[in-house]
Amino acid sequence: MLEEISIKNYALIDSLSLTFQNGFNVLTGETGAGKSIIVGSLSFLLGGKTDGGVIRTGTDEASVSAVVSIGNSNKDALDWLSSRDIRIEDGQVIVRRGIKSSGRSTIYIQNVPVSRTDLAEFMSLLFDLHGQHSHETLMHDENYRKYLDGFARLEHETNDFNRVFLDLAGKRRILETQAGMEKDRETRIEMLRYAIDEIMAAHPQKGEIQELENEAARLGDFEKLIGYVNNAAEAFFDDDTSALLLVRRARTSLESAADIDGSLSAILKRVEDLFYEAEDIAEEFRNYRDILSYNPERLEEVEERLNVLLKLKKKYGGSNTGLFNSEDGILAYKEKAAAEIESLSRLEENRDKLKAEITALEQEIANRAPVLTGKRRDAARMLSGKITESLTYLGMPHARFEVEVTNKGETGLVCGPWGADNIRFLISANVGEPLKELSRIASGGELSRVMLAIKTVLSDADVLETLVFDEIDAGIGGEVAVAVGEYLVRIGKMKQIFCVTHLASIAVRADNHLKVEKRNDAGRTSTGVTQLNREERRTEIARMLAGDAGVAALAHADEMLVKYGKGVNDGRRQAAIPE
Repeated sequence: MLEEISIKNYALIDSLSLTFQNGFNVLTGETGAGKSIIVGSLSFLLGGKTDGGVIRTGTDEASVSAVVSIGNSNKDALDWLSSRDIRIEDGQVIVRRGIKSSGRSTIYIQNVPVSRTDLAEFMSLLFDLHGQHSHETLMHDENYRKYLDGFARLEHETNDFNRVFLDLAGKRRILETQAGMEKDRETRIEMLRYAIDEIMAAHPQKGEIQELENEAARLGDFEKLIGYVNNAAEAFFDDDTSALLLVRRARTSLESAADIDGSLSAILKRVEDLFYEAEDIAEEFRNYRDILSYNPERLEEVEERLNVLLKLKKKYGGSNTGLFNSEDGILAYKEKAAAEIESLSRLEENRDKLKAEITALEQEIANRAPVLTGKRRDAARMLSGKITESLTYLGMPHARFEVEVTNKGETGLVCGPWGADNIRFLISANVGEPLKELSRIASGGELSRVMLAIKTVLSDADVLETLVFDEIDAGIGGEVAVAVGEYLVRIGKMKQIFCVTHLASIAVRADNHLKVEKRNDAGRTSTGVTQLNREERRTEIARMLAGDAGVAALAHADEMLVKYGKGVNDGRRQAAIPE
């Protein structure tokens, strides 16, 4: 149930807050007063598509927020919240949606950010908005199954059927793919085995390429290297003025000096450490120089080995980043190739298993489809009767409505994603006329009443708590309007109803009456929404009847309020919407 709504900078709205009641709520007002803005802002909150054009001129962001209560019977909505770790508090959630002039949108449910798709999915579990053109949904065959399955409460069964159907379709596609793979299987296995043999023959080791590249660089520039080494050795230990000899002399002198002045002991210790470290370096460097030799045959071996590994890396090593920048890529390819060979070798075994799974799913489809068909046909007869009865009270006493359930195939079982049935809604509006598709109804008033009849019947079957009707009275009047009002009252006993109407015979029956009107304030047009008290409601009904609040119109309004009126508001709440 919608308890509160706050609208800011939406279209002509500056700032507006409204509190709503349960039962039957009507919004009335002259054409152009701004009733569509209220409905539009609600559609925005329900997840409808929009753009920055809805932002009020002179501002950067439009926002709509609402406090929504959720009954314990609405398990789908509660499960939806629970699955996303969104906590409901005191049976309520706060929903907020904003859009900036840049086009960026923000949506929150209980301060948890969600996508527009998520918002629309969640709010569809709570609200049903029937706009001025919503009856056009009656023109599309795909909606008839949803209506029928909703009435019969078959959603879970149809969703299970759809899951099995999609699983079957997916496995059939895999089987087709494998059939194509079978033709090239032997060629692929031969190619993979060749790659494995080539890698195993080379026997690459981790880090080997880097080591070989370093050795090749050393052997390739050997003359420069030996020159630099000899220069370093001469400076360090091979000359009368070498660093090691100088450190040894310094150490000897400091030993004598320390015998005279003990304060030099600390310096002597450091020089001794330096001397021992220098000796270790010299010894290690001598060993390096002694084994350093130029071997042209080794250079040739290194280059040949490196060439083999680099060719393998180019063929099997993948990209130049990450894992595939070394021998790891070559070895990983070998493992992957071995796994693919094993998979291809088991292809026949897997194919047989897949065929068995497909056969089992086909049997499950064959078992489920007739059950769905039977339940749909039973529900179709009941739904046809209830909608026909409703149309009688909605001023179509000779109408005959039929929900037709037929097989998709002329012979045998032919199934689609939702079963084996084609479902159509047919109607004969007058005596002697044959049943024909709803799309062939010419009268918008008749379509509106058919939609209202469907909503009335389905409202007994679903858990939606709030229904919004935007000008459901299009194309009707007189006794038909009275009947429409009676039906809205009936739904209002089970649901929260919002109805935008121009007909006094509908408005007079409301539990709560809101008036939308424009007024000039300091040279600026604004739209106000007023919750009418008893006297204000009397005046508004008179205006709707005669265009003014004259004596005769007021008397007629009094008569209708006595005959049909109920729940006349005693309080008053106003909010202005500057333009």
